[in-house]
Amino acid sequence: MTNSSDIRPFRIDVPQAELDDLADRIRRTRFPDELPGVGADYGVTKEYVRRLADRWVGGYEWRAFERRVNAYPQFTTEIDGQNVHFLHVRSPEPDALPLILTHGWPGSFVEYLDVLGPLTNPRAHGGDPARAFHVVVPSVPGFGFSGPTTQTGWNIRRVAAAWAELMSRLGYERYGAVGNDGGSMISPEVGRVDSEHVVGVHVTQIFSFPTGDPAELRDLTEQETAALAHLQWFWEKMGAFNTLQAQQPQTLAFALQDSPVGQLAWNGQLFGDAVDDDFVLDNVSVYWLTGTAASAARFYYENERLERAGEPTTVPIGLAMAPNDFQTIRRFAERDHANLVHWTELERGGHYTAHQAPEVYVEDLRAFFGKLR
Repeated sequence: MTNSSDIRPFRIDVPQAELDDLADRIRRTRFPDELPGVGADYGVTKEYVRRLADRWVGGYEWRAFERRVNAYPQFTTEIDGQNVHFLHVRSPEPDALPLILTHGWPGSFVEYLDVLGPLTNPRAHGGDPARAFHVVVPSVPGFGFSGPTTQTGWNIRRVAAAWAELMSRLGYERYGAVGNDGGSMISPEVGRVDSEHVVGVHVTQIFSFPTGDPAELRDLTEQETAALAHLQWFWEKMGAFNTLQAQQPQTLAFALQDSPVGQLAWNGQLFGDAVDDDFVLDNVSVYWLTGTAASAARFYYENERLERAGEPTTVPIGLAMAPNDFQTIRRFAERDHANLVHWTELERGGHYTAHQAPEVYVEDLRAFFGKLR
């Protein structure tokens, strides 16, 4: 008999029948019509989706992805009534600092596969062994192999509490929290709920916005004004996913759960051509094969109804901001985080810097946590 808190070894092994069904569904896709000459003004283009769909069924190898991930130790455990899947790669260096790395949407744990080796074994990658980390990469409840969720209320704060329990269960009394996208919202909350054990929080975005007080906008710099303009453009042109998933995630899920190319188009609109095709397909395949379109979308619904914290975080926090990503405005970040001690404007990278520029990303993690060891 096993206890619900047991940590159980896990391997990805999707039945061949499910892969055959996926291929069959892709081949039978009814692609929508498209107005000529409008590009992406009306949404993701047929050219983009068809190109990826053709590769998905005629060149992409899920089994190769399985082998890559299964080369790392994986586990599942139950926390707060929810199954949690995670990679746990321990460093050969005994004094390594533990880190928990958290993804967002439409990404997944796949975001961090390229940095596992350099982070855990810098000696083997030309780095300083004194800057090694033990690495835990969980799938957020409702996402991938941690899903679907079976209860309401899985917002960033509940996930953060689950991560604190996970790290305790793994025996880590002192650790760092790292995040991207949704993980950049979860990780500061880990510092808030477990400040006794979290030495620092490192994120690639700090989602701090104007409150509506006109005084906040009186003396914005040119760079800050440009950052606000970019944010406004994004929400006006690309923000439909947030609105729909925060309001009616279940309605959307009927289409995504039944059509792999529908899932591909919905997730692919935000990946775009900034990342390679197989990175997109790895992530989208995880969503499709785990049936987590609905529960991942519900994450937005739950967060929309979460009462925001009234006080700033106090654990040391650091930012690594890529040039082709959301641009954090420092004055608002410092309002929400009382201990902002590290600010890097990266020369390379994008929304998925851990994949797009892993060496740059790893170096910034080492620099930030090097100050806190």
